[in-house]
Amino acid sequence: MAEIFIPRLAIIGVGLIGGSLALALKEAGAVGEVVGCGRGKPNLEKAIELGVIDRYSRDPAEAVQNADVIFLATPVKTLGTVTREMLPGLKSGAIITDGGSVKGEVVRMIEPQLPAGIHFVPGHPIAGTEKSGAEAAFPTLYQGKRCILTPTEKTDPQAHQLVTRMWQLAGSNVESMALEKHDKVLAAISHLPHMVAYSLVNAVGSYDHYEENILEYSAGGFRDFTRIASSDPTMWRDIAETNREALLEMMGQFETFFKELKEDVAQGSGEKLFEFFLRSKQLRDGIL
Repeated sequence: MAEIFIPRLAIIGVGLIGGSLALALKEAGAVGEVVGCGRGKPNLEKAIELGVIDRYSRDPAEAVQNADVIFLATPVKTLGTVTREMLPGLKSGAIITDGGSVKGEVVRMIEPQLPAGIHFVPGHPIAGTEKSGAEAAFPTLYQGKRCILTPTEKTDPQAHQLVTRMWQLAGSNVESMALEKHDKVLAAISHLPHMVAYSLVNAVGSYDHYEENILEYSAGGFRDFTRIASSDPTMWRDIAETNREALLEMMGQFETFFKELKEDVAQGSGEKLFEFFLRSKQLRDGIL
């Protein structure tokens, strides 16, 4: 049995991220009732069928009534509105945390709305797949993955401690980080790769030199590299808008190196190409 227990957990947005947290905590014996909330009734009913949640309400204020912890797992730009909608149902002492991939903007949307006695611990579990919906959830999603919490000056220490332990019980390695650092780091390791994957698929798919769609010839390498381009467009639109400055900085960094590579190809410089590829290989091998 887990050393912490959440009598009632509300999951706002019952998909891969929220659903997997619920399943992981159920397996760990760390949660009692799990209440789901979302827009799509079929998805919520599927979540009950699969045992992801125990009951649901499509009204955020109703869903969070008497909830001890509320996990927000909807697209980043909706989090401010969702918070406002659920405020009437929050009990004193409730802890809100989230899974948003951008933290600065999320804190600006949520924290000013919260009355005294309601605690917010901004968070970001770095895990996922390109799939979505309750059917995509599985209890081991967070095993061995990193979860970053970005507490602010207003974050209650006990709430921070509970959310830390919650993610540890879900299997995550938890660390805390400043908001600004988080958003810059994620722009580099997550947001930029998605932008590159989306751009690559569009570039190849729009190539009209031949009548057929040459994407049909794609093999393992192309499909593996561009897998993340199958991710939810709404979520990635929101991330690109809310982490604009950090993302633009990293896109500029990428353009610098892509320009270097393009010049090396144009010059036919085998030595420069080898050095470029070797440097990249060494950096990549270093993270394995």
